[in-house]
Amino acid sequence: MRPARVFIQTFGCRVNQYESDMMRDRLAASHELTATDPEIALLNACTVTALAERKARQAARRLRRLHPHVTVVLIGCLADAVDRGLTRFDEADLLAGNAWKPHVDDVVRSALSGARGLLPTRAAGSLADEHSGGPSDRVRAFLKIQDGCSRACTYCRTTQVRGASRSKPLDAVIREAHDLLDGGFPEIVLTGINLAEYASNGHRLADVISALAGVTGLRRLRLASLDPGAFTETLIRSCAEHFVVSPHFHISLQSGDDGILSAMQRGYNVRSYLETVERIRERIPHATFGTDLIVGFPGEDEDAFANTLACVERVGYTNLHVFRYSPRPGTAAAPHRGVPATVQRARCERLSKRWEATLARTLDNRRGSTQDVLVEEHREPVWRGYTHDYVHVTFHSERRIPIGSISPVRIIGRTGATLEGVDDDRDDTR
Repeated sequence: MRPARVFIQTFGCRVNQYESDMMRDRLAASHELTATDPEIALLNACTVTALAERKARQAARRLRRLHPHVTVVLIGCLADAVDRGLTRFDEADLLAGNAWKPHVDDVVRSALSGARGLLPTRAAGSLADEHSGGPSDRVRAFLKIQDGCSRACTYCRTTQVRGASRSKPLDAVIREAHDLLDGGFPEIVLTGINLAEYASNGHRLADVISALAGVTGLRRLRLASLDPGAFTETLIRSCAEHFVVSPHFHISLQSGDDGILSAMQRGYNVRSYLETVERIRERIPHATFGTDLIVGFPGEDEDAFANTLACVERVGYTNLHVFRYSPRPGTAAAPHRGVPATVQRARCERLSKRWEATLARTLDNRRGSTQDVLVEEHREPVWRGYTHDYVHVTFHSERRIPIGSISPVRIIGRTGATLEGVDDDRDDTR
């Protein structure tokens, strides 16, 4: 196979970001990875929302305008959705599902040989064969330990395009973590499509945390999004016992109304969700929380939306992802009428304002405190990074602080969702 100029563009979740890093690693030895005049453009695209699909289509059209001779390859969840007849993507020359990602060199070979249309469906391989060296320009790396989902939420295509849950063996997780640390990544974020379902040879997520907490050189270990049911007493205890674990927990809520949660088939109610938050706070009083919310799901009236606003107020999230509901053909919720777009937009704005008000109170309470910040970037004269509990910080310092080190920062204020501070000018002793 001759070398080619290959460009990879990523849409969607942390798992997709991990898989793009993996594909770059596998192509780097034989091809030139570049955004300048690519011969092949790999679009690692998402199908969770209509907006995600639209962004991928726009990217494909833009590539063709800029590079008329490029071969556009759609790879990943959106290609699997096309294969299952759930959508169309006429903007691509070649389409390859998720199972082709560990074999991306074969995808490129097929594109170079003139193959067009859908590559044959192939079975998913072992996650032990998936390995990433991490991104090239960050201090944190994603480590995918799980894929697929056995749930059947009525709005979600994940089960259709990712399949049933499967997990990476613990020894493979540990080897990959060592490689990431050797590659200069002091923070690792464990990720998966449904991390709560991690199970490999009798090991569960708490076992992964305990094993990685003892790995030399790891400064921070953070968990990607989890459903509330993941937080067993064993998992909470494991997180509390290991300082390296970031006390920030992104627990998906989706709606603060029991009727909507039932229609979504989420498998929990608001009371059990809030009890989970309180159980974590009992063991980890300084914990912070993030969540995902869907606005405008079919049946969401003003009372239901008010219940969601109340949950945001009660939990006091430091991180919030809000999505407007869009029906996905092939899902159980798709035939039902959703909330009008104008109402969705208005509710999103109200939700953002409520969250911003609660966040302001939380962050203002940190004025005068000293926070340990993992330094990620320096743009004269400002340094940037995140606290141990994943709050964004900018600060001034006259010192030359190594990127990837942890620096104590005295908080003097905030701008929006970002804390502002000054260097405490102390040695990093952690």
